[in-house]
Amino acid sequence: KDSLMSRNKPARIGLSARIFHPEPDAQGIRSKTLQVLEQSVAQWVTQREVLLLMVPSVVQDGILMRSNIRLRDYAEHLDGLILQGGADVSPRAYGEEPLREEWAGDAVRDTYEMELLHEFLEAGKPVFGICRGMQLINVALGGTLWQDIASQVPEAAAHQTVDYDRHVHEVRFAEGGLLARLFAGGAGGGVVSIHHQAVRVLGRELEVDAVSATDGLIEAIRGKGRNFLYGVQWHPEFHRPGDEAVLDCTPLLDEFLAAARKRRW
Repeated sequence: KDSLMSRNKPARIGLSARIFHPEPDAQGIRSKTLQVLEQSVAQWVTQREVLLLMVPSVVQDGILMRSNIRLRDYAEHLDGLILQGGADVSPRAYGEEPLREEWAGDAVRDTYEMELLHEFLEAGKPVFGICRGMQLINVALGGTLWQDIASQVPEAAAHQTVDYDRHVHEVRFAEGGLLARLFAGGAGGGVVSIHHQAVRVLGRELEVDAVSATDGLIEAIRGKGRNFLYGVQWHPEFHRPGDEAVLDCTPLLDEFLAAARKRRW
């Protein structure tokens, strides 16, 4: 009976926070540290029976001390974790100096999300990364990034344009991978791409699940272990219903949520 009740309860999914730091000389709310979630991500995830909770962090310049609640407690009580998009991962996180000041990233968020990621991995809970989230997974497991595709890989196609969430390019699935299985009979499809950084050297115990069809840049990665660990460089939450030019990645969301529900018993 208890097992049946557990299976019928909504999955409890944690979402990492996007952090906006105080702006110089700002007043009011812009003078504060803001931790937010992007609405499209929330709506994409909660189209299924899911309780979505943003996992907060007390950042290093906060005036309040941490309570006895740790990120480890979230990993213990939640069923899975989604790392959402946002600011660049700091090159210093993978042993490089920023080539330009605007590519320095957010080291505070890096520290918070890496701790969060490792706690969920240690707890054996599934993790799904979107855009920056995929890059964070790769860096946390020892990989590196191209700091800027346009300047470091000049032969690459455009992966970020002024079209923002309407910029689409094609990806090609890895043979025998998860995407190839979920989209049986398909070799790839269109995705919404908004990134100027990309995976350069793959992290430990990771393998490629999709690449850009035009330039071969890595677009999806998966963990080799038993637990669900997956990242996509694109934004599945920006798929518009009925848009056949863009992959509907709901089957990938369902795979993640199925793994999350299995962790209850």
